[in-house]
Amino acid sequence: MKKKLMAIALTACMALSLAACGGSGSADTQTTAAAADTGAAGETAAVETVKDGVLTVATSPDFAPYEFYALDENGNPTLAGFDMALAKYIADYMGLELEVVTVDFDGVLMELQTKSVDLGMAGLSPDPSRENAMDFSDIYYRGGQSFVTVQDHADDYKTLDDANKAGISVGAQTGSIQLDLANQYSADTDIVSLPKVTDIISELLAGKLDAAYIETDVAISYQRNYPELAIVLDVPYEVEGSAIGVSKGNEGLLNAVNAAIAAALEDGSLENFVAEANELASGEKYEGLLDEEGKVQE
Repeated sequence: MKKKLMAIALTACMALSLAACGGSGSADTQTTAAAADTGAAGETAAVETVKDGVLTVATSPDFAPYEFYALDENGNPTLAGFDMALAKYIADYMGLELEVVTVDFDGVLMELQTKSVDLGMAGLSPDPSRENAMDFSDIYYRGGQSFVTVQDHADDYKTLDDANKAGISVGAQTGSIQLDLANQYSADTDIVSLPKVTDIISELLAGKLDAAYIETDVAISYQRNYPELAIVLDVPYEVEGSAIGVSKGNEGLLNAVNAAIAAALEDGSLENFVAEANELASGEKYEGLLDEEGKVQE
């Protein structure tokens, strides 16, 4: 599992300059474009974390507008997204430094399961099947799930019954709720599990996949850059929202995270984070892991 650790210092505004990041290892520092003076509501009681004085967060930066890399005019990447802005808000609220570990999505789940990090923030749905590996915060963002194809085949999928036809190939991200939905609603198809949403989009556009299950706001973000994509169906899912994965059994940390989420919702910060992330995601971006030198992989 490829892993990169970065100490995160947020800029005062997402629109400000995007500083380049440095490669792998715990000494690297990155400035993130993901927004803003939090104006944290207050201090919380001391909580136990993996590292003293540090809040360590695992994320998978291929899920705009939740987490991704914004690119400046020279192609330099800066970690961005409303999950990353909220992570900084939570760390500030708790009086901690923030460190972010970037891994593939299934790596986020593994980091939490092994208690190598304090939190996992990657548009996680609080699915009961994950409760043995982590605790879940309160819902901080409500989204949805979608069935996506390309415009040329949009008319082929009128209902979810059309998404379950033998002979079509359907993609979903490895380890994700979307993969569970594919197995639930498209069991008769050829289901293809891929590690990154970017891989799924590439396969769709190349005609190697017929359709895919993708979180709705993420699909909308991709559609802005690839208008040939078509979001054709809303997919029922009992838990339509995102929560933060918290290291299992750390009640003090869970309570502190929930207090920070409540504060971010109450003071309007989270709404601003989402708006700013959506705006930034409409520009030049990269979704995936960086190379060992902290550069965009070709």
